[in-house]
Amino acid sequence: MARRRADAMSASRTAGTYVDGNVVRKTLTREQIERHNQRRRRKEEERNKILKESEKQYRAQQERLRNKSDTMDATALVMMCAALACTLMFCFSYIRLQTQINTSISSIESMKQQLDKLKSSNDALQNSIDTSLDLDNIYRVATQELGMVYAGDSQTITFDKTESEYVRQYEDIPKY
Repeated sequence: MARRRADAMSASRTAGTYVDGNVVRKTLTREQIERHNQRRRRKEEERNKILKESEKQYRAQQERLRNKSDTMDATALVMMCAALACTLMFCFSYIRLQTQINTSISSIESMKQQLDKLKSSNDALQNSIDTSLDLDNIYRVATQELGMVYAGDSQTITFDKTESEYVRQYEDIPKY
């Protein structure tokens, strides 16, 4: 019976205090449970302390980045504006050059058309001149209306010019 009473007392002290392990359930005494709970609280406090410290570091890092990004934003904004201004300047310059080139090409094309018209006009005039020169008509008018005759052999003088290969119109004719 003493044994039962001891078992009952130990059962009352350990009632509902089972800790599950990986093999067998063990009953723990109140002191063991208190030590276990204290260890658990210490670990939780350490974890909370580490979490708070890492959160402080994260906030400090975010604040540094925010301050750094504010100064970087102003610098980046100035650089971006300068790059945009240069890009716009190059674009306007390119468009202006393209317009000049197109205008030049257009004027060249119109000048080519004018040249073609003038050439065709000159060719038409040359053809009319060539067709209007009727040598038979010229001979008839010269001989019948104007009384002209061909020069005879005694009236033609030939000479050799040795100085140059062409004859100047108003140069003196050499005498023989």
